[in-house]
Amino acid sequence: MNKYLFPIYAIIIGVIIAFLTKRQKSTYTKLLLSFSGAFLLALTLFDLLPEVYEFLDAKRTGLFIMCGILLQIILEFLSKGAEHGHVHISENNSKFPWLLFISLCIHSFLEGFPIHQHNDIVYGVFIHKIPIAALLTSFLLQSKYMKEQALSFILIFTVMTPLGTLVSNTTSIPPIYLTSINAIVIGIFLHISTTILFETGEGHKFNLSKLLAICLGVLIAYFI
Repeated sequence: MNKYLFPIYAIIIGVIIAFLTKRQKSTYTKLLLSFSGAFLLALTLFDLLPEVYEFLDAKRTGLFIMCGILLQIILEFLSKGAEHGHVHISENNSKFPWLLFISLCIHSFLEGFPIHQHNDIVYGVFIHKIPIAALLTSFLLQSKYMKEQALSFILIFTVMTPLGTLVSNTTSIPPIYLTSINAIVIGIFLHISTTILFETGEGHKFNLSKLLAICLGVLIAYFI
């Protein structure tokens, strides 16, 4: 049951953080983002990637991973980078951001596919979604959108990952296709996590804190 609930818990925690930080992108949120990027990348390499290579030949696996990277680039073109913490919503714009909404929903739906009882990727998704949810909530609170629109945005975004997990676990999709989808998701995870890790910090002090957060994320992922 946790494989369905953890992504939901992450959104709830992110929303709470957004309110506690008074709608600002705090240093702690940025550090959590760095930690989540390292944690997700490490779990992808330690857990998900070997499993995919076990069921697909190397060249086909590489092709699907590259497709995932390209897909995430396209999604980020639509969302302006919201998947790794760059939510750009104009405070004076009252028009609903459909491209951002669709992009995040596709991303969240796909990241639910690799989650099942035999790996720990759910923890990576859980940690990844907390700062994203916090930043997304903060910008929605500052926007001119109606409260009903903002609430619907968050609620639908919340259920997309569990929906992806439900589809992958309960439908009769052949295992070869599920593994191919997982390879695409690996490409998505690789692009997101490395983008987070390679972003320049704000000053040497923050860079040191970010380095420690990254090392901690990798270490925890290794021992899970």
